[in-house]
Amino acid sequence: MTAAAQARIEAPLLRADGDGVATLTLNRPAQRNALARELMTALERELAAIAEDRSVRVVVIAGSGPAFCAGHDLKEMRANPGREFQEALFRQCSRIMLAITRLPKPVIARVHGPAFAAGCQLVATCDIAIAADTTTYSTPGVHIGLFCSTPMVALSRAVSRKAAMHMLLTGDVIDAKRAHEVGLVTRIVPPADLDRALAETTETLLAKSSRVLKIGKEAFYRQIEMGLADAYDYASRVATENMMLRDAGEGIDAFIAKRPPRWTES
Repeated sequence: MTAAAQARIEAPLLRADGDGVATLTLNRPAQRNALARELMTALERELAAIAEDRSVRVVVIAGSGPAFCAGHDLKEMRANPGREFQEALFRQCSRIMLAITRLPKPVIARVHGPAFAAGCQLVATCDIAIAADTTTYSTPGVHIGLFCSTPMVALSRAVSRKAAMHMLLTGDVIDAKRAHEVGLVTRIVPPADLDRALAETTETLLAKSSRVLKIGKEAFYRQIEMGLADAYDYASRVATENMMLRDAGEGIDAFIAKRPPRWTES
């Protein structure tokens, strides 16, 4: 094996691009893809690069090994108990979650194994989550005296308040069926069908105007934090600006003419 190939195997994060899709794979399988500083730094760097990469239209976040993500690396945290390290760690994790939300492209979580603590946060943060029906989810911080405060932010925005509070206060593990019922994941399928389901979703997104998806994603996350009247006022302005785009005109004309649209804006 070449040195380059060995370095890739040992890299904490892998990126693979193809046909408009960038796949970022958490690659610490022995540690169940725990979010150590090195992994988070790599993830933050790639998300920033993808934001500026016009060839990437959809992002997939996946995991290697048996787990999707076990959360933060507790051994690393205990080896660096100082306040400065802990504060920097949680701030970095928060920046990553914000980067996913603010990324002007859809982000899909490909969940094949357990997603706990900050791993559950990662699933809740992604725009769409396609999961194997054997997966499990938990915010188990209360078991070790560390309430899942930052996972709470994403979780409480993805599921109902009572469902979030039950997970946060009890630390109970929920299965994929329950995760789908409460809205934590978008779709559950048998493990053997996971890649097929993921491909169906990515193909659906790639068939849309990337400019319109960008507008829609930004609008969704902005309006959801507003009061009702402000949200409608903001959405009306967004809809007006959207209607002025070439792709909007093309899409409507294609619909009327009963033909596929030909998108030109990115």
